[in-house]
Amino acid sequence: MLSSDTFSYTVQARCSPAEAAAMLSDLTRQGELHPLIVQVRRVPPRPGARASYTINDRLAAGPLRFRTTYHADVLISEDDEIVTVARQWPATTVRNHTRLHAEPDGIVRIDVEITLTAPTLLFRYAFRQARAAHLALATRLGAALDRTGNPPPAA
Repeated sequence: MLSSDTFSYTVQARCSPAEAAAMLSDLTRQGELHPLIVQVRRVPPRPGARASYTINDRLAAGPLRFRTTYHADVLISEDDEIVTVARQWPATTVRNHTRLHAEPDGIVRIDVEITLTAPTLLFRYAFRQARAAHLALATRLGAALDRTGNPPPAA
């Protein structure tokens, strides 16, 4: 039996939607933002994917530390929308639907909805880990994109 739930967050940054989309759709750049990722490798795209990756995370369960590997595909990569799906054994899927909106004064609003589906026995742990990791990523994302959109002045 599977369980599923969704959480969302919004980030604002001073950059263009294209700059935000470029960072968010290149999962090799997620290692600098996502607190669990230790390695991202681009692999040949799976059928229907624009890009595919193998990702290693470092997780903890009480005093135990362990690594896990999963596969992620970028299904949609546009300046206003990005959709990725990550799959991990056993029967765990994380769907990320990101929408980007240009706002006044060079601000982009990034609305992210994450849906996690996992076996019921694993679900609470997986959902708690995914939510904590993605909310930590959200706190780092705005600053990373602000640096992208506003390079330091030349000396």
